[in-house]
Amino acid sequence: MKFFIDTADIKEIAALSETGLVDGVTTNPSLVAKAGGDFIATVKEICKLVKGPVSAEVTATDFETMLAEGNKLAAIASNVAVKVPLTPDGLRTCKALSDQGVMVNVTLCFSAAQAILAAKAGAAFISPFIGRLDDVGQNGLELIGEIVQIYGNYTDLKTEVLAASARHPIHVVECAKIGADIVTLPPNVLRMLYKHPLTDKGLEAFLADWQKTGQSIL
Repeated sequence: MKFFIDTADIKEIAALSETGLVDGVTTNPSLVAKAGGDFIATVKEICKLVKGPVSAEVTATDFETMLAEGNKLAAIASNVAVKVPLTPDGLRTCKALSDQGVMVNVTLCFSAAQAILAAKAGAAFISPFIGRLDDVGQNGLELIGEIVQIYGNYTDLKTEVLAASARHPIHVVECAKIGADIVTLPPNVLRMLYKHPLTDKGLEAFLADWQKTGQSIL
């Protein structure tokens, strides 16, 4: 399973990229606003730091403007994935861009029916939102499973399931068990994956025992 980092914070992306665990980045208008700075310049910088797909979202809601914005974003770098909302105009834009060879990430997916439409429109990625469904009392992970199962029935479909809105390590592990292609997660959730109290305790014991030997490897 691939890890995409959900942030527009250049420093965070640079630091996490050094781990070798980052396969791509997802951004949205809210994350860009939080990070500050110029949107286009930010996307350019992220694309230099990360070799994998970098999702940059359109802000228009009508087809003509979305398509124009999408083409402008796609021209920033070859690894830009234009992110469009799962609306009729968004899917029309997805079809037009994907026919041009542009990667498209269809976002704000909350049902399996919507995911079917995105795949038919040629989306490179579909982004079902786990956490937001959980917030309203629905089972976000169940939706991931439904989409994975449906896509698996059709070998000609190339759309990857990008599990979005992951809130904690359990979401990540369950998505991996279900078979999601990608999970996009905030930097703090990625760092949570490292942590376990028994790892910390074991390391402390090993270091204490090594110190008693009075030796040094170097």
